[in-house]
Amino acid sequence: MPSSADPSKRAPAAAAIELLRENSLAMLAQRELERRIVAGELAVGAKLNEVEIAQTLGVSRGPVREAFRALDQAGLVRVEKNRGVFVRQVSLQEANEIYEVRAALEGLIGRLAAQRIDADELEQLRAIVKKMAALDKSRKAEAYFALNLEFHELVARAARNASLLRHYRRVVNELGLYRRETLTRNSELIGVSTREHEAIVAALAKGDERQAERLLVEHVLLSRERLHGALAAKPARAARVESS
Repeated sequence: MPSSADPSKRAPAAAAIELLRENSLAMLAQRELERRIVAGELAVGAKLNEVEIAQTLGVSRGPVREAFRALDQAGLVRVEKNRGVFVRQVSLQEANEIYEVRAALEGLIGRLAAQRIDADELEQLRAIVKKMAALDKSRKAEAYFALNLEFHELVARAARNASLLRHYRRVVNELGLYRRETLTRNSELIGVSTREHEAIVAALAKGDERQAERLLVEHVLLSRERLHGALAAKPARAARVESS
């Protein structure tokens, strides 16, 4: 009868467990860094220190390196040889192109979600829109930004297409900092954006595929216009401050 302590049997199992552990830690590190980047806690252009992040997350450097590679593939960081890893800075031209891709994705999401969304998801969307409307007077842009992400994520999941959801999430992550900039600089537009969301929910509730598609595409393209307005206002406001 073979010994239960046979090292030839233990070694492969131990290696498999260690590999699983490393992969799990890398995924956890990736999710936490992704959250910080999207939330704006890690600024655009910031250099990510592998050692510091490993210490902060309580993991070895291996999972952090794996997380960096995954974030690079997701378009959230850029890896520069002999320089390090930096939070990606998307140019205005890139942002315009990404908005065009997002508009196409949102249109498809709208069509599919109008067919597949259930009553519980519609109620969740209505609840989010109510919270959005409550923020109109307070102009709490950061809180609105979080609700906006939650709304569109829920609509994307309601489309019931895993591949589409993956592409959507990548595009949203790439635009995250730009979209935050738009809302924080134009908090007076919260009411306008909320009404657009209300119309989207109404179209989804009716199962109107074409209307849902049209409204979501228009919403994305209007968001791009609001981005341009926010960026154009930045130098003008800076000039007013300097001259005051």
